[in-house]
Amino acid sequence: MAADIASLAAPGVRAIAPYQPGKPIEELEREYGVSRAVKLASNENPLGPSPKALAAARAALDGIALYPDGNGFMLKHKLGENLNVPMEWLTLGNGSSDILDFAVRAFVTPENEVVFSEHAFAIYPILTQAAGARAVIVPAKRWGNDLAALRRAIGPTTRLVFIANPNNPTGTWLARAELEDFLESLPAHVVIVIDEAYFEYASYAPMGARDYPNALAWVGKFPNLIVARTFSKAYGLAGLRVGYGVSQPAVADLLNRVRPPFNVNSVALAAATAALDDEAHLNKSLETTAKGMHQIVAGFADLGLGHIPSVGNFVCVDVGRPAVPVYEALLREGVIVRPVANYGMPNHLRVTVGLPEENARFLAAIEKVLGQA
Repeated sequence: MAADIASLAAPGVRAIAPYQPGKPIEELEREYGVSRAVKLASNENPLGPSPKALAAARAALDGIALYPDGNGFMLKHKLGENLNVPMEWLTLGNGSSDILDFAVRAFVTPENEVVFSEHAFAIYPILTQAAGARAVIVPAKRWGNDLAALRRAIGPTTRLVFIANPNNPTGTWLARAELEDFLESLPAHVVIVIDEAYFEYASYAPMGARDYPNALAWVGKFPNLIVARTFSKAYGLAGLRVGYGVSQPAVADLLNRVRPPFNVNSVALAAATAALDDEAHLNKSLETTAKGMHQIVAGFADLGLGHIPSVGNFVCVDVGRPAVPVYEALLREGVIVRPVANYGMPNHLRVTVGLPEENARFLAAIEKVLGQA
């Protein structure tokens, strides 16, 4: 007898709308017949990884017949030194999204609620639905987290709160005092994940994030706090997928219980460890992004386009009309950006800051596309 396979899946999984990644360059060039396409869709580092990270990755290839260090000792040791935190506070992930997944699997049941903001990272509702829990989505304030409204949304069955700082896709951020006050206000039964995937950009002074906090400073004070970070963005290792969580040992122990064995591969471990030794490359990447953000925002002003101020390596532009047709027209010009209608932002496009020539190519393309409409 033929089975309806979908009916066998967990109800939460059946309800999930799959995550849609940015369109790959190869796919665009194949579908549209364009060449030398520019991808400004996935918040990747246009400079790529550190040469030290590349050399370490190549050297690690000699050992790929062996399983990686399941505890990631060398990377944890280097991270501990770099961040000034004990190794036992660290949990390694296949990207920081792994850490978010571990938090849900460790703490959330179908009887629980997970609270997060409107316009928040799409993985939050996906993970919540997969766990069979109820998502409580709080209306945003000026495109960002409304902490007072988030606090009011927390109830007796709330188990987890997600806050991205800065937020993706909007680029908005929370200042130190308001976020610390929110942490102080949380009841003991609630775990909070502060998602700092774009920490390095926001903490770089020229990006202009006034009083931007380093949430690691609070981990020792709040036993219910998990901070998630990644090497995919500022460190340019998106293709290797390596991230980490920082929490007190009791929480880290629970996260590690649900962490799959060998979840971070040996090449990624080696590259991430070496990347931490190349501060010059990191600073060059941050400087490139700060200058590129100024270039793009100035271009928006020249075109009369509004945008959401951002301290990430991306910015959302309001095209003043449904954005998907504009996105599709940009594809035909060989420029890939990201429509964000699925985030409740139908008139916006998210644009990753690229190299100067890539930013110029985008600005010329959007001027042409909007002029044709």
